[in-house]
Amino acid sequence: MDRKLVIIPTYNEKENIADIIAAVFALPGSFHILVIDDNSPDGTASIVKELQEKFPEQLHLLERSGKLGLGTAYLTGFQWALEHGYDYVFEMDADFSHNPQDLLRLYRACEKGGADVAVGSRYCNGVSVVDWPISRILMSYFASAYVRGVLRMHVYDTTAGFVCYTRQVLETMDLNAVKMKGYGFQIEMKYTAWKLGFTIEEVPIIFTNRQKGTSKMSGGIFGEAFWGVIALRFRKIAPSLHQEQGES
Repeated sequence: MDRKLVIIPTYNEKENIADIIAAVFALPGSFHILVIDDNSPDGTASIVKELQEKFPEQLHLLERSGKLGLGTAYLTGFQWALEHGYDYVFEMDADFSHNPQDLLRLYRACEKGGADVAVGSRYCNGVSVVDWPISRILMSYFASAYVRGVLRMHVYDTTAGFVCYTRQVLETMDLNAVKMKGYGFQIEMKYTAWKLGFTIEEVPIIFTNRQKGTSKMSGGIFGEAFWGVIALRFRKIAPSLHQEQGES
């Protein structure tokens, strides 16, 4: 059976973490979870530790010293997933903005549909966002349009944070070369996979704004993404040194 890992970065998600873990473990197909907690002062990690007693084989926790950025959390999780032999690795938010049921659709897009990267897309079938203010929808939608224009990559939801990567993609990428740490990280990962020749498929989802807890979005992440995308357009993308040595 394929080994599947869902990486969930957390910072102050005590209202959501137990429920999102339960929802993922209720799915068929034996998903595992890696929570990466950035020293949440609200006790998120303590809740996860209690649940580990109930799910000792499926639930894993990495605790970091503070808020080190979304991108670094996922990069840490990717390395952990490769070291522990997972075949499919997922990114997902803790706050139910991503429907856990859609993990099955992302998995099928890779396992049966032949995609190397499956993106839970808010924009490939119009706009599928619930309970966001129109200003935020427009900012997000046109940010993705800007990225498509600069990078010439045909992905409608370039900033999506609900993604499935096959092991081969993560092994081939030079994860140490990923530079953007905020939401620009999502763009850089997709662009790198595309430039390395991997197939990206967008799976339409309905994105729902969080009902519990507070958003971690900030204005600075858009500045990083705006200027980072321009730099990315002119960067040479190469496979990891480990991958090159393995093929030689």
